[in-house]
Amino acid sequence: MLRALLTDVDGTITDQGRFLHTGAITTIRELVSRGVEVVLASGNTSCFMDALCRMIGTSGTFIAENGGVYRIGFSGELHIHGDQPACLEAFRVVQEHYRDTGTPLHLLSPQYRYADVAFLRTVPPEDVEQLLPGNDVLVIDTGFAIHLQAKGVNKATAFMDLSNDLMIPPDEFFAIGDAINDIEMLRAAGVGATVANGHPGVKAVAGYIAKNSYGDGFIEAVQEYSAHFLDR
Repeated sequence: MLRALLTDVDGTITDQGRFLHTGAITTIRELVSRGVEVVLASGNTSCFMDALCRMIGTSGTFIAENGGVYRIGFSGELHIHGDQPACLEAFRVVQEHYRDTGTPLHLLSPQYRYADVAFLRTVPPEDVEQLLPGNDVLVIDTGFAIHLQAKGVNKATAFMDLSNDLMIPPDEFFAIGDAINDIEMLRAAGVGATVANGHPGVKAVAGYIAKNSYGDGFIEAVQEYSAHFLDR
């Protein structure tokens, strides 16, 4: 039986244009009304995730910065993991390289980040990786942005800590995502699912692959397992 839902945001509960899928929001609210704990997980900032939780109608528990930050409920404190100074130094190396080529890099909300560094996906992620050989920083390509995160920190590591704090075992979570940064999270959950637009690596570990894409696929996956969610 499942007691909680852990879901990625961009590409999973949105449409192709990154607009929130209204049907996915309705589905989440229906789960919340049944007493299911809903956790949003994203590479975005904690302040963005706080607002998203409030607007959607969850309890306020989220994972941000690809696992670098998590929080339990709206009144909970931020738990910060990772090594942002190392990420900033790695970004400096990458920035200097592209500055020499005349290609500027655009940071995403640096004043609101605590664990990682994120910038627009205007350069090839594989080239960024080659600029950081032997570095202790992981290059994460979410399909929407490039993130630099300390190795060993991901959505799954935050999920395990969060699961312990909520006193809900990982195997009682239904996890759904679409990008390669969701793979560890899906593996750690009791059930892992993805949408039709999911990365091949995600589909390889998912227990359920929706026939539909984006928010429609999210709704399909949740409905497929709806009977397995325990009502409070």
